[in-house]
Amino acid sequence: MTGTVNAIENNINHNIQGAIFDVDGTLIDSMPVWEDIGERYLISLGIMAKDGLGDALHTMSLEQGAVYLKEEYRLEKTVPQIVKEVLKIVSDFYRFEAPLKPGVKETLEWMSKQQIRMVVATSGNKELVEAALDRNGILKYFEWIYTCTEVGAGKDEPEIYLKAAETLQAEPENIVAFEDAFHAAETAKKAGFRVIGVYDVSNEENISRMREVCDCYYDRMDEVIKYDQVASINVV
Repeated sequence: MTGTVNAIENNINHNIQGAIFDVDGTLIDSMPVWEDIGERYLISLGIMAKDGLGDALHTMSLEQGAVYLKEEYRLEKTVPQIVKEVLKIVSDFYRFEAPLKPGVKETLEWMSKQQIRMVVATSGNKELVEAALDRNGILKYFEWIYTCTEVGAGKDEPEIYLKAAETLQAEPENIVAFEDAFHAAETAKKAGFRVIGVYDVSNEENISRMREVCDCYYDRMDEVIKYDQVASINVV
């Protein structure tokens, strides 16, 4: 890890007043649906996917993937229709299947007991995020869910974090942001927030960069409360 958590009595109450949580790859393990979305879709049509479909779709946008599926599998559907049906599968995954990442519930419960205010900042769909968090029993921990769509800027801009800070009524240096993606962690850090990186396989190629930009980087979220104290974060 790039930082150490020092167990200093009551330090959390003075230093960390709020927390901002990303969703995909941080709170929720959403990789399964995106890794095999093409195969899931074809199975729903009674079609067997060819080997390597996931790799072929990996770098494509949703629309590009729909075009590829239509042409490669000679689907008698329009591209917009394919997109709509794929999104329905994604929606069902969030509503009925998406699991929590390891250690999430324990961390949120601990922070709640420490009276640390918490909000969500996500680039995902608000309705689906709420459904996934509620089904997993953690929606109750968050005062608000901010989305990039509502804020009008992606996570390559600090607006969503600054908006969250307003709700938390704290300065960025007294707020910790939990992120799994490098571009988001870098944005939050540059905006003055403390940043805790959480490992996700989807961002494995950026682990070294995450270790450099984050105050701390962990394989699982509950490592941050290992000593029953989120204390001062020191870069080493």
